[in-house]
Amino acid sequence: MEKTMGGRPQPVPAPDSYQVLIEGSPDALLALSQQGQVVLINAAAEEMFGYQRSVLVGQHYGIVLPPLPGQDDPDDSPPSSAPGGLLLGKALPVSGRHRGGQVFPVEVRTARLSVGQDEQIVLSVRNVSEQQRHGAELREALSLLNATLESTADGILVVSHEGRIAGSNEQFAAMWGIPARLLGSGDDGQVIGFVLGQLIDPGAFVAKVEELYADPSAESHDTLEFLDGRTFERYSKPQRVDGQVVGRVWSFRDATPRRRAEEQARKALADLAGQTEELRTLAFRDSLTGLANRFRFQDRLTDALSAPGNRSVDVLLLDLDDFKEVNDILGHHAGDQMLVEIGNRLTQCVRATDTVARLGGDEFVALLVDSEDPEAVAARILSSVNRPFLLDGREFQPSVSLGLAGAEGHPAQAPDLLRRADVAMYAAKRDGKNRYMRFHPSMMEALLAHTELEAGLRKAVERDELVLHFQPVVSAADRDVTQVEALVYWRRPAGLVELSEFIATAESGGLINRIGREVLTAACSQLRPWLSGSARRSLAVKVSTVQLREQDFASEILAILAACQISPRQVVLEVSENAFMEASPQITGQLGLLRGHGTRVALDNFGTGYSSLGQLQGLPVDSIKIDRSFVSQLHSDSGTLPILTSMVQLGRNLGLHITAEGIDNTSQARHLLELGCEHLQGSLFSCPRSSEDLPVVIDQAETLIRRLTAGQNTGADRKR
Repeated sequence: MEKTMGGRPQPVPAPDSYQVLIEGSPDALLALSQQGQVVLINAAAEEMFGYQRSVLVGQHYGIVLPPLPGQDDPDDSPPSSAPGGLLLGKALPVSGRHRGGQVFPVEVRTARLSVGQDEQIVLSVRNVSEQQRHGAELREALSLLNATLESTADGILVVSHEGRIAGSNEQFAAMWGIPARLLGSGDDGQVIGFVLGQLIDPGAFVAKVEELYADPSAESHDTLEFLDGRTFERYSKPQRVDGQVVGRVWSFRDATPRRRAEEQARKALADLAGQTEELRTLAFRDSLTGLANRFRFQDRLTDALSAPGNRSVDVLLLDLDDFKEVNDILGHHAGDQMLVEIGNRLTQCVRATDTVARLGGDEFVALLVDSEDPEAVAARILSSVNRPFLLDGREFQPSVSLGLAGAEGHPAQAPDLLRRADVAMYAAKRDGKNRYMRFHPSMMEALLAHTELEAGLRKAVERDELVLHFQPVVSAADRDVTQVEALVYWRRPAGLVELSEFIATAESGGLINRIGREVLTAACSQLRPWLSGSARRSLAVKVSTVQLREQDFASEILAILAACQISPRQVVLEVSENAFMEASPQITGQLGLLRGHGTRVALDNFGTGYSSLGQLQGLPVDSIKIDRSFVSQLHSDSGTLPILTSMVQLGRNLGLHITAEGIDNTSQARHLLELGCEHLQGSLFSCPRSSEDLPVVIDQAETLIRRLTAGQNTGADRKR
């Protein structure tokens, strides 16, 4: 096939049978002489290297391919230019060179071809650029897949269709704690046994595996519980290649943190629900007594009033009388004990279907629905509350004022019904306390009048509409005026209003302390000239029990007297005997402090209170004033009342000075003088007058007492 012309090999035509094969090959084919010269190429070679046959034939193959390694070159040294030593049949990765200078990767395979007596080397050259590009892409994809599998938090296990472990990621071994030697041993049975040994229910694990392999296309998701408390979620999907199931992919996810978080969340929600219920209970229950509170009562009252049918609804509102004194005497702890006891007693007085609530402070309420006799319940409550009980070793007998209001005949909303009960309760307090009263519309009118009276009194105090008048008190022994009582009046369009008509309003409206201070200050200022005339002269002022309860009452009195330059010895405080019924250390302490400075205390309206005559000895008083109600019963033809005689005799025996007030005629005055009353006061001597009229009034009173005692040896004289 080779001919030589001038030393240059000439192409020799191939037989037709070979020519078809050569030209039809997709690979570039080059036939080389023993010296490496190209003697034959095909069309694929022309296209691959960019040379025409006429140019490339006769050239050394080195212009398109690098020197190829020889079979007999153990040192891998560069091969000789002759191809006789080429490795036959082996694919050699080398670089091809295009006529334009581009270099590209190729694989070269060699074969020997005998042509007659000559041997040639045939090179089969394949461009592997695309193959290498696809290989690089495949390697990149595999690297990405591997990185993804190794970076995921899930453990991945791939099992073949035959049940053999085909692969896994590192997370799978880490999650299950499988030793690397065991996983790499190829003993799948030991691996599965290691896995099953950690589970609470290994049988369920195996059953699920068998179920899925019975249905290769099925998917699943279930949960695995571990002996050590962990929880895994197990996912399984078939592995497909070209649409055919070739295995199964198992994915394991550690759900322990989430499960624990869910459990903590469930517990937190349960705790919150319990706390919500507890808060709901607290929101509708009084923390001290355990009774319903105002909100629960209002809800139940609203429900009762809005319920269908002709149902009777009654509200009993009650307030403990003088509860403040319990706190003042024994402290709030004892007061709380009393409130709890009262709550228990109230609960025992009503049915289980009724509602007892504490509205706040010492105010309680009972809701009666379809009660046959609400007034009987009210009477039962009074009787129960009045039973004595011990507080810190002292016996107390509580009393209560109760207002009763019903919806029958007076349709009302919840606030209206409660308001009516409140009005009735205050009516019970005004009527003497420790009783119950049923609401009547007239009570509302009285309340409105009281409200208007309080508003008017408040304005009167602000506008200085209270005025002072003075009434002399004559001394039977000295036959002159040694004391003047200051009396406060409210100037209204209809005339002057006495203190007795508005003192309750002043006390309930919180005005009495201010009025008391202003009255004492004004009286001291107006009477200072008269008082300075003799140390025997004194000023008498009335003092409310509410004033005596103030912590700084005594210090305020002393400060006013000092500011007005009046000696405490020239002041007499008139206190009603009801003030001493409270047995309050606060009251007795205040009066004791003032008496220590020389101030005298008179028991006003003696005989009208609740104390017995025998209690008089222990009271911090210097004198008694017999109430006008006893004096008014003295007539010229009636003689001396035995009780009046006893009062005077008792006072004299206790060493107390005695004053009789409300003397309107000379007959009363003579009887009292005969009994031994030391001081007399009343309209007979003078009605209350302004300070400007006082000199004339005093002179008239002294003239009268001298005439009454002229030539008489009075009881006062005998006492003296």
